[in-house]
Amino acid sequence: MVPHVRLALGVSLALVLLAGTARADDPRSSLKSGKPDLKSVGPLAFGPQGILFVGDPQGAAIFAIETNDTAAKSAGPLKVEGIDAKIAGALGVDPKQILITDMAVNPISGNAYLGVSRGRGPDAIPALIKVDRSEKVEVMPLDNVKFAKTELAKPAEGRTRQDSITQIEYIKGRLYVAGLSNEDFSSKLRSVPFPFEGGDTGTGVEIYHGSHGRFETKSPIRTFTAFDINGETNLLAAYLCTPLVRIPLQQLKPGENVKGTTIAELGNRNRPIDMVVYQKDGKDYILMANSTRGLMKIAMNNAGSVDPITKRIPDKAGLKYETLASYKNSVQQLSRLDKENALVLLQNDKGGLTLDTIALP
Repeated sequence: MVPHVRLALGVSLALVLLAGTARADDPRSSLKSGKPDLKSVGPLAFGPQGILFVGDPQGAAIFAIETNDTAAKSAGPLKVEGIDAKIAGALGVDPKQILITDMAVNPISGNAYLGVSRGRGPDAIPALIKVDRSEKVEVMPLDNVKFAKTELAKPAEGRTRQDSITQIEYIKGRLYVAGLSNEDFSSKLRSVPFPFEGGDTGTGVEIYHGSHGRFETKSPIRTFTAFDINGETNLLAAYLCTPLVRIPLQQLKPGENVKGTTIAELGNRNRPIDMVVYQKDGKDYILMANSTRGLMKIAMNNAGSVDPITKRIPDKAGLKYETLASYKNSVQQLSRLDKENALVLLQNDKGGLTLDTIALP
């Protein structure tokens, strides 16, 4: 073979290898065209390149769906009054027949995505709604999209099936999934690689619940987020009534059981909904939405040094927080919009819903 032919073949082979590497590095290359067989829409989270992760508790599965929503976001607030009526109009139903199950903001575009149940009960039809920065409300078509699917091992059954997936979050190349399994040590945290390479049996999680005065293994995490403490990434997890627990990410290993460290009791008779991490005046905070106290601003400066809660306490202990009372009983969903703002789904006195932007306090 003459030298210039060998050179041409060498260059061609190098280009092929580079193209293959580029495809392997692109998480969208693992997605295939089709129609996701969603049985329900639960927790939502965004991953790389505008990929939307959708938890399906009834189907005990996680879907990764390409949104093609990768244009740079525009500045400014997002507000849509009567969002429930507009969603119902787009779906062709009465507003009383829809339930918004979760909300996530695409960090690339700043557009909001809402999980919706059209109808109630086992016959409800799942849908995804996109709200762009121009306040346009539209149904996300799912008849022919690129997607991937992974199924959960040993999900909760019966009446607790909806708690098979209570929260999902994409962190450092992996999808973390909280929920219940059908095992004795039923509170689970699963760590699923993306692109999907198979399921994870999950790590059992045990916590000390200060207001209950006991260790618990059957209560699922309701919401969580990642937070670095002393250079180590932790999951900050919130439970009913409302312990806040830190769990080092490196301890989450399939098939093992871990004991979280309870660093706050935020008050009983309460259900956490969502929480976001943010910085203000050089300090770290968590803003938590919850069912009875509106919004809580939790100071995180002592998260690594506060004394763990290991015995029964009357109501509140650990990390300090302040309550934004004006949002009591109104916040249904919370998500980070940008560096200085959060997006909230608010319910008014008449039961209607508004999508609104608030400054991080």
